[in-house]
Amino acid sequence: MAPGAPHDLGTSLFRPERVAVVGASDDASKTTARPLRFLRRSGFKGTVYPVNPRRETVLGERAWSSIESLPETPDHAFVLAPTEGVPEAVATCVARGVPLVSVLAGGFGEAGEAGRAREAELTAILARSRTRLLGPNSIGIVNVNTGLVLTANAAFAEPTLPAGGLFVASHSGSMIGAILSRGLAKGIGFAGFVSTGAELDLPLGEICMATLDDPLIDAYALFLESIAHGDSIRAFALAAADRGKAVIAYKLGRSAQGAELSQSHTGAIAGEDGIADAFLKDCGIVRVETLEGLIEGAAMLRRVGPSRAKGAAKPQVAVVTTTGGGAAMVVDQLGLRDVAVVAPSAETMAALAARGVAAATGRIVDLTLAGTRPEVMKAALDTLLAAPEFDVVVAVAGSSARFQPELLVPGIVEAASGATKPLVAFVAPEAPEALARLAGAGIPCFRTPEACGDVVAAVLGRRPAKPMVPTKPATDAEAALAPPASPYQLDEAEGYAVLARLGIPVAPHAVVMSDATTSPVGYPAAVKLLSAEVLHKTELGGVVLDVRDDASLRDALIRIGQDVPLAAPEIAVDRLLVQAMVQGVGEVLLSLRWDPDAGPVVMLAAGGILAEIHRDRSLRLAPVDRDEALTMIGEVRALKALAGYRGRPKGDLDALADAVVAISRAGPEILEVEINPLIVRGEGQGVLAVDAVIRCVPMPEGVGA
Repeated sequence: MAPGAPHDLGTSLFRPERVAVVGASDDASKTTARPLRFLRRSGFKGTVYPVNPRRETVLGERAWSSIESLPETPDHAFVLAPTEGVPEAVATCVARGVPLVSVLAGGFGEAGEAGRAREAELTAILARSRTRLLGPNSIGIVNVNTGLVLTANAAFAEPTLPAGGLFVASHSGSMIGAILSRGLAKGIGFAGFVSTGAELDLPLGEICMATLDDPLIDAYALFLESIAHGDSIRAFALAAADRGKAVIAYKLGRSAQGAELSQSHTGAIAGEDGIADAFLKDCGIVRVETLEGLIEGAAMLRRVGPSRAKGAAKPQVAVVTTTGGGAAMVVDQLGLRDVAVVAPSAETMAALAARGVAAATGRIVDLTLAGTRPEVMKAALDTLLAAPEFDVVVAVAGSSARFQPELLVPGIVEAASGATKPLVAFVAPEAPEALARLAGAGIPCFRTPEACGDVVAAVLGRRPAKPMVPTKPATDAEAALAPPASPYQLDEAEGYAVLARLGIPVAPHAVVMSDATTSPVGYPAAVKLLSAEVLHKTELGGVVLDVRDDASLRDALIRIGQDVPLAAPEIAVDRLLVQAMVQGVGEVLLSLRWDPDAGPVVMLAAGGILAEIHRDRSLRLAPVDRDEALTMIGEVRALKALAGYRGRPKGDLDALADAVVAISRAGPEILEVEINPLIVRGEGQGVLAVDAVIRCVPMPEGVGA
């Protein structure tokens, strides 16, 4: 990132007064003509300098031959040059002292060796300057309120861009146009858009951070292809939470990191997308699964406010409708996402009757055709919104909404105006006028049951943003203190020493040589290959369980000494681990792993050799406090049995929570800790680690634990 950055990135990025369009075309049909055309159509009040060395005029305006020839230094230059010409164009802007340069062209880091060379050239140019760069491969930035439509995205040819409070930031340039067009069809207004492209210099989080103090922005929608530059996303999310500005995100699925992650149980179970999901939730960012949810969800976030009204462990929703089929679809979508749609209490049913609302008792409050009268719909909604058992009320509109929106919309809008809880609407027919009226009144409204269920579940499942922690291993953070170091793996005995230092109990064990004659820890015992080079010893024949006496011990040592060389001739079988066999009421997998973007991630999962198959897990960014640890335990379905399910013996869940907290506080020298299994013993008896894989990095003297 360029040193000596401008003090006010927000001005040059989002509120520039002087803009240069470098490479502006005189051919109105070309992509490179769009930024100038859009700026003029939108009524941008600042000064615009078209730069084209081959023409005296561009689209009827004076053209300037170069950045050097301009009468003043622009605040922002949008470089439309082809890929090969970008380094020279950026260098010229740097020489002129332009604070911010956006680059449209691609063909850099993603384009093989030649592209990486161009990227390195750009990086070197920026490193000698105070200039910041948006892109490459950025389709531009838009501020609807100032008319700054500095983009080459064709969707911004719209004759008008309705203003609103939502700022859209996207890794993908085409998606800002898709979100704009879909939002306009719903009557949603926007504050601005940015396409971040390759993020060679400015990452998405820093860009959004620069707009946070704009009073006309009250919510953010992020379209993410990855969580690269996670530290900047997290810093922005925390700052947004402090200002009461909601953030919602749609992230694409698994990435190529999955292949690397699959080297251990931890990686295979967590997956890149699982880590991304935990990262976003711990940032306080609401993650949705549908594109419509991304566009429509900000309205619900505004209604909910900083936290849920009740803070219930499992949110409860009321569904009121004039169409049973449409309501059933919403109930189904909410149920798939573990959100309970519940019947009104007897007291609430009595309150409905007292207001003249007739409805059968059930999970859905079906008003039938009577609900098409605005006064009936409003009375029902007022009553349900006042009921203490509900966190959210969903109003489902039927066929009347298509041609007679006045029968349904007024009752919903009036009820929402005085409500202290969120009221959302799903409109079953294709009813653009009804949706536009609802959106115009600030009512969260959905045209599909999937988006409705998606947003309600995501918003109600939001977690408070966690404080920042370092997001890179110490080998990066301390690069100035020591040369780069390669990770190394501990053998199991060394790993147990680390666990003991962290405060995690370990089963009794001892290191023996291959000619040992008795067990130092008694019987029954497990005998294991001891090697830092082997992740999964069982697959090599390196584990023998339930060894009962000295004769069995010698047999186990011989068997391991024969089987392992057959499977892996390069592995030495001279040192072995003898470990006391311990029993408990359950097994878990507990791990910590440094993710290059998210930072340290704690995982609790169903344990044993089938852990990868079940993928029953809970993830959090480290460190984790005790309340979070207990919540994680509750999220793993297999661990419900340890709470004494149907008379089964209770496990020591307090000790398990202590272990989760302990592993989350491992020092920066530890890249990965995986305990599988961690034996959970009976209530009050604690937990014991019986297998561990730990990878570390060398630390400079005086750094780390």
